[in-house]
Amino acid sequence: MNSIELVGMDGIGIDWLGRGWLLILAFTATVLVAAALRKPCRRLFGTERAFQLWLLPPLALLASQLPHAAHAPSTMLPPMVFAITSAAAALPAHATAASVIDWRIFAAALWLSGMFVSLWLAAVAQSRYRTRLHGASVVDGLRSPRLVLRARGTDVGPALVGAWRSRIVLPADFEQRYDAMEQALVLAHEVAHARRGDGWWCLLARILAALFWFHPLAWWALAALRHDQELACDAVVLREHGTQRRRYANAMLKTQSSAFALPVGCPWSPRHPVTERIAMLKLPSPNGRRRNAGMLAGFALAIVVVGSVYAAGTPQEPRGVRKVHGLEYQLDMQVELTVDDGHKRHTEAADFALCMAPGKAAMASVGAVKVEATTAPVDDGQVRIDLAVTSAGTSPIAHSQLHGALGRTLHAVGTGADGKPAYAVDVTPQAGCPARVIAEASPVRITEHVTNGTAREVAESIAAKAGWKLANPRALGDAPVTLSFNDMPAGTALQRVADLAGVKLVLDGKRVRFAPK
Repeated sequence: MNSIELVGMDGIGIDWLGRGWLLILAFTATVLVAAALRKPCRRLFGTERAFQLWLLPPLALLASQLPHAAHAPSTMLPPMVFAITSAAAALPAHATAASVIDWRIFAAALWLSGMFVSLWLAAVAQSRYRTRLHGASVVDGLRSPRLVLRARGTDVGPALVGAWRSRIVLPADFEQRYDAMEQALVLAHEVAHARRGDGWWCLLARILAALFWFHPLAWWALAALRHDQELACDAVVLREHGTQRRRYANAMLKTQSSAFALPVGCPWSPRHPVTERIAMLKLPSPNGRRRNAGMLAGFALAIVVVGSVYAAGTPQEPRGVRKVHGLEYQLDMQVELTVDDGHKRHTEAADFALCMAPGKAAMASVGAVKVEATTAPVDDGQVRIDLAVTSAGTSPIAHSQLHGALGRTLHAVGTGADGKPAYAVDVTPQAGCPARVIAEASPVRITEHVTNGTAREVAESIAAKAGWKLANPRALGDAPVTLSFNDMPAGTALQRVADLAGVKLVLDGKRVRFAPK
C-alpha cells in the first residue's frame, strides 16, 4: 500500500536559514554604520548622542524578523491512501530509517554550541567578580539611587555591577586614594551609569556578542560600546561639574586597572583608552540645542535603517516569474520509483494531484521518498516547474527544471548515486485546482477496502454513499482492481477510481459522468 501525504510549504529551503542570513546582514550593516558615524557624531552632537547609535543593531535585528504581509498560502490537500497491486510493491520497512545529518542541522548545532559556550564564559566571569564582593560592607551616608558597597580589596571597583539589581562598588581604599572632590566625581560617574541603565546595555550587548560569537565585528562592537558608554558618562558628569575637569582627569589616573572581567557592569578602569577620555575632557560640552538636534537626527537615522532592513526582508518573487493573483496550479503526477533494498531492485508506482499557488512549493511524501515541486508562470499558457526528489531525508537524488504548456505532459527522470535509474515522473500542469473542487464536492468520507473488485462497482458504492447519481458507470469498465480508501473525501475517492479506469471525472451538482481523457 502506498501512503501519500500532501502538505504545503513556504519554500523548498528552510525558512530559519534565510532569516539567519538576514540577521547577520542586518547586524553587520548597522555595526558598520555605527562605526562610521560615532566619531563625527561626538564632534557634532556630543558623546551622549554618539552612544545612542548603538541602538541601531538591536532595532535592525528586530525589524529583520518582523512578519510581512501574507502571501498566497500553500495548498494542503487531504491525505490519500490507495494501493495498485499490479504496479506497486511496498517499500521495505527499513527504508525510512536511513538518514544522514543535513548540513543545516550541523550548522545550527555548531552555532548553538558556540553561543552557549560564550554565555557560559560570561557567566563564569561575572560570578568570579561577584565572588570578590564577598564580605563587602554597605556604605551609609552617600546620596545614591543604588546600594553602595565597599569591597574588602583595593583591586575591586569603582564599578556598577549587575543589571536587574545593580550596585555601586567602591574599593577598600576609596577615601585614601581619592580626595573629597575626586570621591564625589567618581561616585557621580557610577550614579550616571545607574541612571542611564548601562547595566542593561552591557547585558544586551553581551547577549548579542554571544549570538554572533563567530562574527569579528561582534567583539569589536562590544568593546566600542563600552568605550562610548564611558565617554557618555564622562559627559554627564562634566555637564554637572564642568569646573572640575582637572580633578576628574586626576581621578581617572588614580584608578587601578582591574584584572577581573565584568561582563554585566561598568568598571571605571583605565582599560578603556584613558588618553582619549582625557582628551575629550578638553572639548567644550555641546549645548542643549546641539544635543536636541542630535536626538532628532538619531531618530531619523533609526527610522531609515529599520525601514531599510524591513524592506530587505520582504519576500521577493523569483526572477523571471510573473506575479499572478488569485491563481492556483495543479500538477497531476505519476511517479515510478526504483527501490534497492540491498538484495534486489523493485519498482513502486503511484499517482496523485498536487496543488499550489504560483511561486510557492508543495510536497508529496511517497513512502520514504519525497517529491517537492514549485510551479511559476513564465509566459501566457507556459509554466516553469522546479522538481526535486529526496529519498529517506538525504540530499535530493536529482533536481529537474521543466518548461511546458498547461495541459501538456512533461517528463523527468533521475538517477541515484550509483548512476542507475532511480525515478521517473510524468507531470501534467493545469490551471486551477480541480482536485480540491472534487475533494470538497461532498462532506462524506469513504473508508473502504476492495480486493479484486471492478472500478464500476467501487464507483457505484461511493456514489451511493455520497448521494450522487452516475450517468454512465459502464465507461469505467469491468477490469479487476484492488483499492483501499482510509477516511478519504468521496470526491477524491471517485477521482482515484476514474484515474485507474483512464477516464476523466466530471461533476455537475449531484450528477456524475465519466468522459474520455
